[in-house]
Amino acid sequence: MEKYREEGFPVTIVRPSHTYDERSVPLGVHGKKGSWQVVKRMMEGKPVIIQGDGTSLWTMTFNKDFAIGYTGLMGNRHAIGEAFQITGDETLTWNQIYATIADALGVELHAYHVSSEFLAAVGDPRGYDYTGSLIGDKAVSVVFDNAKLKRAVPDMRTTVRFDQGVRIAINHVLAHPELQVEDPEFDAWCDRVIAALEEAKGKI
Repeated sequence: MEKYREEGFPVTIVRPSHTYDERSVPLGVHGKKGSWQVVKRMMEGKPVIIQGDGTSLWTMTFNKDFAIGYTGLMGNRHAIGEAFQITGDETLTWNQIYATIADALGVELHAYHVSSEFLAAVGDPRGYDYTGSLIGDKAVSVVFDNAKLKRAVPDMRTTVRFDQGVRIAINHVLAHPELQVEDPEFDAWCDRVIAALEEAKGKI
């Protein structure tokens, strides 16, 4: 923005939030190889880890909706020298997000809630960086106001709700085996985390 203010250089800052497409199911806790292993755990009836108590708020944006906002800002004179966030209008808890994924799969969700601090302590040494992705991001509630974007891009609106977008993603992933990347290391780590907490409960 300094270049714009001092030299008139045309700048527009775009801030997306959690944007996803049909190639991967968006999640809060997953391993290094993406979300498939968590989806597989759901399909197998195994418990899946959700950070915290699952009640923090989050916004998912399907890439098609992000594109409406982004392309509407490009070449838009009202956007020069301004910053815009581009997100969907739908805000969900993480419990709702995981339940929606399970519904799309046609399975019962077996949620296992684990504090973000504990996940960071036992996950970061394994290279999962939950300090950044959870404590610094997804563990905190976020609610966005898109009024400024909609003034500049009147066509901007949520056209793909999360329940619709996640079905698109699941159907696509299930139809493309190359996207079903196994992560046995993360799968075993989840089992160890859950077993350790259950053991600790039994000792108190």
